[in-house]
Amino acid sequence: MIQFSSVVKAFGTQAVINDATFTVHDGERVGLVGPNGAGKSTLFEMLSGNLSPDKGEITIPSSHRLGYVHQQIYDVEHHVSLLEYTENARPELAELHDRIERLEHQLQTDVTNRERLLKQLGAMQTEYEHQGGYELKNKAETILSGLGFQVSRFQDAFNTFSGGWKIRAELARNLVAEPDILLLDEPTNYLDVPAVEWLKDFLKNFAGTLLLISHDRYLLNSLTQVTLEVMGGVVTRYQGNYSQYVHDRQARYDQLLAQKRNIDHRRDQLERFVERFRYKATKAAQAQSRIKMLDKLEDVEIPQITVKAPKITLPVPPRSGQDVVRMENGTFSYNGRDNIFQNLSLQIERGDKAAFVGLNGMGKTTLLRIIAGLMPLNAGKLTIGHGVTIGYQSQDYSETMDPNKTIYETVRAASADRTENELRNMLGGFGFSGDAIEKPVSVLSGGEKVRLALARLLLRPNNFLLLDEPTTHLDIYARESLEEALKNYQGTLCLVSHDITFVRNLANTIFALTPGAITRYYGNYDYYCEKLAEQKARAAATAEAKSASAATSAASSSASTSSGGGLSLKDRKREEANIRNSFSRDRKKWAAAVEKQESIIAALEAEQKAIYKDLTAAKPGTDFAALNKRSAEIDKELINASWAWEDASKALEDVERQLAEKLQALK
Repeated sequence: MIQFSSVVKAFGTQAVINDATFTVHDGERVGLVGPNGAGKSTLFEMLSGNLSPDKGEITIPSSHRLGYVHQQIYDVEHHVSLLEYTENARPELAELHDRIERLEHQLQTDVTNRERLLKQLGAMQTEYEHQGGYELKNKAETILSGLGFQVSRFQDAFNTFSGGWKIRAELARNLVAEPDILLLDEPTNYLDVPAVEWLKDFLKNFAGTLLLISHDRYLLNSLTQVTLEVMGGVVTRYQGNYSQYVHDRQARYDQLLAQKRNIDHRRDQLERFVERFRYKATKAAQAQSRIKMLDKLEDVEIPQITVKAPKITLPVPPRSGQDVVRMENGTFSYNGRDNIFQNLSLQIERGDKAAFVGLNGMGKTTLLRIIAGLMPLNAGKLTIGHGVTIGYQSQDYSETMDPNKTIYETVRAASADRTENELRNMLGGFGFSGDAIEKPVSVLSGGEKVRLALARLLLRPNNFLLLDEPTTHLDIYARESLEEALKNYQGTLCLVSHDITFVRNLANTIFALTPGAITRYYGNYDYYCEKLAEQKARAAATAEAKSASAATSAASSSASTSSGGGLSLKDRKREEANIRNSFSRDRKKWAAAVEKQESIIAALEAEQKAIYKDLTAAKPGTDFAALNKRSAEIDKELINASWAWEDASKALEDVERQLAEKLQALK
């Protein structure tokens, strides 16, 4: 197990970690949470041995192998392929592999010692196999694919990849190594949504001890069973994942606050009694007794409550037309040869809050840039709706700010009509509070510039926001504050984000980008996941049915050949009954699904017909706004129901086709 005992770590005069004592047991999955700069990464640096504590002791079993994935990768030259770099995750296995190769070469020339060398070789090969050496390459390929690398790039030199992809490779390398203790510091910063989902599923099966620093609430809630809060130099252990921690911490805070109020009230009573009677002879003894009681009263230390970012309030934007953006048969290529997408069509309407999801390289950021008017389509048509004012945030948007202006001057110039208090609240929501707002832009880090640029953008009353990874460089509390502001935003929103909780809580429609296509899901992220799961299940069922059909056909052919005349009529009838029974459950399930969706469609159409009738009648007191809103909702529900009906109908047709094929094979 990992043991911290009275650990202190300071930088200059500031104690980042102060008297930290806690234990992490073998096999536990621990999430580290707290504001940026609280000391979470410092704990990892001390665990890994890169930093030493100023006081106290850190104990880690000497036999345990440790893997550590940093937030950033340092420029180290690796003149090997991506696959080789990832595969060579355990130096001791690489060394054993080299020894095996040298021994095999020696066997070809040393005939005299052949028997002894063969015995040594057998022992080495057994050890190499036992430690999983022969599976390393396949494991590396699987993990690289899961994290979004294209197979065609496996043999590319490691040094040819960008910083974000190098961090992915470093993550893959550590996962391949299967360490006893795995430290992950913000592992999802450079991952897209599919890669985050894959990593979550992979880590669920990780057998070692996992310590995870992350602002990704989805990952913390999915993976962790213990939470270490790092705040104000204090490390506090809570049982449960992030959501449980938030609940328990508030309950503990409320309990301590109530206890402190009671003690303060009791102290006030005792002090008033002493003040009143300490010099009165008849009450002196009682006063002395009260003084002793006061001395015994212990102060209740109230821990610093979780930092909450100030509430962000977005300005009310002017109303746009119903159609915000429409793309028809859009095609785009950076080099004129390789299309990022081709013949792509999409439509976004007023009030939509849409998320673009898909693997990196599918064109999510490119689409936002094109919609923002920064790049033209090579072919096709893009139409921006009437009255649409676009606010676009990208990762390089921060470079447009004047480096000589202060933080406050930067946002003031962008929104002269907002009060100072409103500007300070907005800046506080993005991590700039107090005197920090007087810093010049030139001294800010890259992450701070991104946060400031986003704050500046959101102060403007745009009615169409395009946000590319807006949560990068924001801690959990700032993400939650931004999320709440965008929930209440009255305009139209398009976003790209790898923060699944952020997408789940905001998006009411999902655009999934796949090679050569874009599919719209008229629902939130959970609905999108359900549809993906259904598609995978159908594909698996179809593949299984085809395999079973092929096996049955082969068996029938073999039986026919061996019997010299096929099945008897009685046997054929029995076999037909068995085949029909084997398909009965699936036929009933999909037939019921078809019937259910038909019923839903009929009900929606009837409701829509009634709404049209009410709108046409235009009787006094008719709530036209509510009727129009419900009519628009019905349109979307009809599309979803129609898709579900098509899916169920296709599945039913597949089952009936497979049944017919099997029955035909008996004849």
